Amino acid sequence: MFPYWQHNQRASEPVQWIPPVSRSKGPFVVASQYSDVTGDGVVDGIFLIATKLEDSPYFNNMSLVVQNGFNQEISVYHLKEAAGYNPAIWTGDFTGDYVDDILVTVQSGGSGAAVYAYVFSFISGKLGKIFDAIQFHEKRQYEVKYADNYEAVVTGRNPNLRYVINLLYKGKEYLDEIYDGNGRLKEAIEGWVDPISGIYPVDLRGNGKYSLLTMEKIAGRYHADGLGFVENVLNWNGREFETVMQHVAINGASF
Repeated sequence: MFPYWQHNQRASEPVQWIPPVSRSKGPFVVASQYSDVTGDGVVDGIFLIATKLEDSPYFNNMSLVVQNGFNQEISVYHLKEAAGYNPAIWTGDFTGDYVDDILVTVQSGGSGAAVYAYVFSFISGKLGKIFDAIQFHEKRQYEVKYADNYEAVVTGRNPNLRYVINLLYKGKEYLDEIYDGNGRLKEAIEGWVDPISGIYPVDLRGNGKYSLLTMEKIAGRYHADGLGFVENVLNWNGREFETVMQHVAINGASF
């Protein structure tokens, strides 16, 4: 049993975390939620634990811990890659089985503002990871290339879609740096698509089953040179989250 919980709670009550005396010497709760995620009708305790230095907002050594509210059994999943800022937990039904699942997010704080995001679900009584934001992004295989006539072409795989972004909104000074007077590129330029920087649960049909809305920044010549965002709406299909809608959103130009 995990040592920081009380085990004398009644089965119908969520268990309560007892933090260590000193946060600088061991793990402590950085986010928590109470919800029935095991499907037995009893509220469970969901906790994200981590360590950090005394005067730093940066968290590492993170683990997701779920205590079953009915029998106090502990399930632990170590988040080996997750480290950063503003850890959070959200619960809701992604899989459509009328049992809440668990969304964990941690801001990386890096230049691309990537977020570590995971969805966990109890499958056959065991806690399992069914979504990983970094792995999801690695399967996209995006390509960003500037083209003549003040355009940038974004091509993605899985799904296979192509978007053409008109760059005129960037303004004359920006365009003059990379295009000649006839609208031809002075040299080849390639951008990229960053990993997911925003992820949100959305109930598009109002039926209590949630989709994931993900946002991946399209970068041009450098990180701050944003061209827009690739937005995916993801639904659980019984095996994995798949893209059911994808769009590219760009910034508007003042007029």
